[in-house]
Amino acid sequence: MAQVAGGLGTEAARATKPRWWRRWPEWVGYAAAAWSLIYGGLGLYWALGGTGFPLGRENDPRATLSVFGGARSETGAPVIAVLGLAGALVAVAMARTRGRGIVRRALLGFALTASTALALLIPDYRVLVAVAYAPIFLVGSPFGWPPANYFETALPWPVVNQCVCIAGGLLWAATAVAYGRRSSRDACGYCGRTDDTAGWTAPRSAASWGKWATYVAVAVPVLYAVTRWAWALGIPLGISEEFLHEGQATGLWWAGAALATIAVGGAILTLGLIQRWGEVVPRWIPLVAGKRVPIWLAVIPASLVSVIVTQAGLMFVRLAFFGTFRLGERSLTLDENWAAI
Repeated sequence: MAQVAGGLGTEAARATKPRWWRRWPEWVGYAAAAWSLIYGGLGLYWALGGTGFPLGRENDPRATLSVFGGARSETGAPVIAVLGLAGALVAVAMARTRGRGIVRRALLGFALTASTALALLIPDYRVLVAVAYAPIFLVGSPFGWPPANYFETALPWPVVNQCVCIAGGLLWAATAVAYGRRSSRDACGYCGRTDDTAGWTAPRSAASWGKWATYVAVAVPVLYAVTRWAWALGIPLGISEEFLHEGQATGLWWAGAALATIAVGGAILTLGLIQRWGEVVPRWIPLVAGKRVPIWLAVIPASLVSVIVTQAGLMFVRLAFFGTFRLGERSLTLDENWAAI
């Protein structure tokens, strides 16, 4: 009875969603195919001498941040064109067939490789910077602060391209999920649920480990915020006196304090994932007070943030352990500037 009730609850919840969203497992493969074909077309354009190749030092002065910092249009653009066309064919095949054995594994392998490369490897921490600085520029622009052009400093073409790649990576990830559900087990294509509710995804189990995961997700940005607020107040917490004075002279720490404030705001919203006020809108919020918070309103932002934080983390690991980690013109060392690192 519990399984039947759960299934009916799922169907009832699904029925309240827009028709296009209820059918996402049916169209997401075609969306990934369209994205791949368009991006492959851009690769062909660049291969034929078109301008704006976004990888490497040709059009990206900060290409060293990227794992593809050494790419050149002469060699990279043809690869993009070929992979784009191949991706379009693979995505259509995944949308129209189930597949078995080695064919199924090959299709899933291509989709997972594409999603990982596009969403996690090509982007670097500049996407996170663009997202974090957006509200700061939005609030400060009427007052002329920060004294810079957002689209030139935080969102130039190479970073826009990274955002485009993230969108493609998410489409490929969703394509892999939809195809896996359809071809491997008797699961709901929309939500992935089966009659077997045991394991780590069961509600009781998820409520346990999910609570601790939420606490960690809250604690990390709070620790970050403490260091940035300390620097803005003139306290050299985890950095050298020399580095503190450099940041004070340029106003860098005030920008850091603004980012810290946004980080704490995100931490508070994250805490709402396990609090009642995260499920029902608090009474003091006008117009929507007392209404249930839509699941997508919590899941989508949290998922996007997890992706861009992972990108930044992978870039940091690569630069810190296999290269040189720099902040501006300064090369940071763990002994005297551990908080900055």
